[in-house]
Amino acid sequence: MAFKDGILEGVDYTAARHMGGKITPELVVLHDTASSLQEGSAADYLQDNDTKVSVHFVIELNGKLRQLVPINRRANHAGASSYHGRKGCNQFSIGIELVNPGKMRAAGENGVTWFGSTVENGHPYSIEIAETPEHGRGMWMHYPEAQLDTLLWLLRLLFSEVQTLRDIRPHWYVSPGRKVDTNPLFPLDHVRSYILGRDDPAEEEATALSKPVGADELAIVSANGDRLNLRRWPSFNPNIIAKIPDGTTVPVLRRGTFDGRTWLLVLYAGQEGWIVASYADPVTYAPAR
Repeated sequence: MAFKDGILEGVDYTAARHMGGKITPELVVLHDTASSLQEGSAADYLQDNDTKVSVHFVIELNGKLRQLVPINRRANHAGASSYHGRKGCNQFSIGIELVNPGKMRAAGENGVTWFGSTVENGHPYSIEIAETPEHGRGMWMHYPEAQLDTLLWLLRLLFSEVQTLRDIRPHWYVSPGRKVDTNPLFPLDHVRSYILGRDDPAEEEATALSKPVGADELAIVSANGDRLNLRRWPSFNPNIIAKIPDGTTVPVLRRGTFDGRTWLLVLYAGQEGWIVASYADPVTYAPAR
C-alpha cells in the first residue's frame, strides 16, 4: 500500500470538513478520542463538526482504520502545543486518534466516563486504576491488540513513506498539563523503540544544535534558594530527571540555543542533563583551577 496525494490507498477515506493547507510532517502525535466506543462514532464526529477539530487517522477498537485528512495537509488535532520549543504542532505533525474512553472515575471494578457512560471491566475490555505525574490518578482502559496492531502497521508505513518524519509522541507530551492522552496504559516506549529503532531523536537534535565547551568550564547554579530542574533534553516538555540544589557547582559539557533560550548540558550526580542558563541567575562560569 502507498500514499497518493497524501491519501492511503485501499483505506476508507472521508474528507474532514476542517483541514488546512500543505504541511511537511515531522512528528506523529497520538491521541485518545475520549469518546463513545461505538464504531464510527468518533470518526464521524472528527470528520464533520462545528468545533473545527479534525485528525488524519482514526483507529477503531477492532483495528479498522479510517483516514480523514491527507497526510500532507494540516489537521486540527493538537491545539495549543509545543515540541522541543517549536509551537503549533498542527503545522508539522500527523495526528492519529485511538478510540478510547479516556480518563474515567472508578465505580467498583468498572469505569465511568466523563460523559456518564459505564465501561465494564472484563471481556471485551480490560480497565484498571493507574497514576502517573503526567496523567494523575484515574481509571483507564487498555488498548485492544487489534487496535495496537493497526497502529504499528500504520506507523511503519508512514515512517517508510514519509522521509521527513522523525518522532512519535503522545498528546500529553506536546500539551503538558492540558492533555492526558494517550492514557498511562499505552505502551509508549515499546511503540517508539519498535518504530524508530534508533537513539532518541530529541537527544540527536540536542547534540546537533549545540557545541562542546572547554574541558574545565564549570557552572554555579543560582536558583534563589530553590532547586533547578535538570532535563533530559533542552525542552520544557515532560523530561525532568533530577533537581539540582541551589549553589551547586556542575561541569558544563555543551552549550546551545533552542527556541531562543540558551541551554547548558551539565553533569550532576553522575547524570548528564540540560539546564536553562537564564535560570541560573545567570549561570556564573568559573574556570577550574
